[in-house]
Amino acid sequence: MNKSEIRKKIIKIRKINNNKNQKIDFKSLLKILKDSEIAGKVIGGYYPYNYEVDAKEILKKLEKFNFRLSLPRIRKNYQMDFFQWSTKDPLEINKYGIPEPVSDVIKFPNILLVPLVAFDKYRNRIGYGGGFYDRYIKRLKKKKKILTIGLAYSFQKVKKIPVTKHDIKIDFIVTNIVKGKN
Repeated sequence: MNKSEIRKKIIKIRKINNNKNQKIDFKSLLKILKDSEIAGKVIGGYYPYNYEVDAKEILKKLEKFNFRLSLPRIRKNYQMDFFQWSTKDPLEINKYGIPEPVSDVIKFPNILLVPLVAFDKYRNRIGYGGGFYDRYIKRLKKKKKILTIGLAYSFQKVKKIPVTKHDIKIDFIVTNIVKGKN
């Protein structure tokens, strides 16, 4: 299957599974954050769209652990930047129907929570096809060391993602499946 076919199939499955109240393994996410050697505690999150993993609760919990938050705002030419945000701050809807922060304070994240449509065991991902995250991660890695963590449900895993030279592999993928002993 090509990326477009995979994207279509997984979004359909994600929509069907939307009401199953699945949650990401927050303990695994915290362990990754604790074990990482990333300096700084600015988390770049996202506001869920089109049946993505709901990052709102995760961001709320991370804020209680004293992480500072930022959310993306889409710019021209398929670019985006992350702006300071708190779970108490207002949001405005962009032209794609996605809530964005109203703040004008750019905050470059140290840790980036990445939404995805599909992923494989090699940590390759498929998004919506605009390349927003690939471009942003590439640009940010020129400025500083960052940690990228994809959030997905286990049913979003596919055998193999077709990869192009512009695709950026992410560091970790956290799902709703708990691995190892608790």
